[in-house]
Amino acid sequence: MAKKEERSIEILPLNEETVAFKIRGIVPYVQNKFSQKAKNEMKEKQEGGSTKIKGKKKEAKDFKQVYEAAIHYAKEGWIGIPCSGLRAAMISACRLAGFKMTHAKLSLFVEPDGFDADDGTPLFKITKGKPKYVEHHVRLESGVADIRPRPMWDSGWEALVRIRYDADQFTLKDVANLLMRVGKQVGIGEGRPDGKKSCGMGWGLFESTN
Repeated sequence: MAKKEERSIEILPLNEETVAFKIRGIVPYVQNKFSQKAKNEMKEKQEGGSTKIKGKKKEAKDFKQVYEAAIHYAKEGWIGIPCSGLRAAMISACRLAGFKMTHAKLSLFVEPDGFDADDGTPLFKITKGKPKYVEHHVRLESGVADIRPRPMWDSGWEALVRIRYDADQFTLKDVANLLMRVGKQVGIGEGRPDGKKSCGMGWGLFESTN
């Protein structure tokens, strides 16, 4: 019988780098956190079954409360942007650069400055700009029109984001260019160009500097 060829496989140690970028909004940024109240209502319906829905009186909407609940407040009180949203945007931008998204999922990470006070979502801090109350008209999946209050930051908002990456997969220039594509083509937050259900409102775009 032919002798089996022996091969050795060498797995190199992880070569990680972390780089910080300042991002500055060139258009408004809009947030729409899934509120704790909405989660509680869903849980209540599921626990109560179909009988819980019948004849339930619809409560008056507290627009100010809905607005506040849509903001990602960190445990320390500051407002942040979900790390997962920017990370997903960078992975999505890989399609434009010809890099495998499956590899990018294992190679790109956004480091948190803190965590959401309600659900622990990792956040990076908005360092400049304050949210303002706005109302947007939306159409639900049922076809019913609705008014949704949301927090909006005017253009000029800023944040410092730290990106940890696999230096054997990406160079520093690659990461900088990928983030630039996110800022000009993909966007973050509500109404971004790369939104799942529409072409967006053109919100959430930014410029970045290292």
